[in-house]
Amino acid sequence: MASVASPSLLLRAPPHRLCVQRPGIYRDEEGRSWVTVALCISPSQRAQARCFPTASTSLQCEHSIRVHLWQIPVHPQGTLFFNQLPFSQLPLTWQLCPGKKYQGSDSRTWRIVDHDQIGATEQLTLMRQLYHGE
Repeated sequence: MASVASPSLLLRAPPHRLCVQRPGIYRDEEGRSWVTVALCISPSQRAQARCFPTASTSLQCEHSIRVHLWQIPVHPQGTLFFNQLPFSQLPLTWQLCPGKKYQGSDSRTWRIVDHDQIGATEQLTLMRQLYHGE
């Protein structure tokens, strides 16, 4: 007899809308909390100097911001241990669009890189391409 996955462990569709509650914490349309657990800006400032040494050089690096969000319960007055992350790089809201993308409240597009579930934790990874000078 084939086993059937528990409905609580089935991956949902990505949230339609994520709205900032406070820096690093978003709430979706169902009231679930999404916590920014990692924010990666690539390349680093040191690497940027190597990628763009002169205007005449054709060498380029992929510039991007990648944000990792976990859907986990958060106490309203809880403190975040990673408050050094540059949350100013993130929009106040994200709206799901066709084509596995989100539109930020700043009109920038974020691509869904990964959406999965490990155990009971739903995870969402978004990436935005940066352009030189941004």
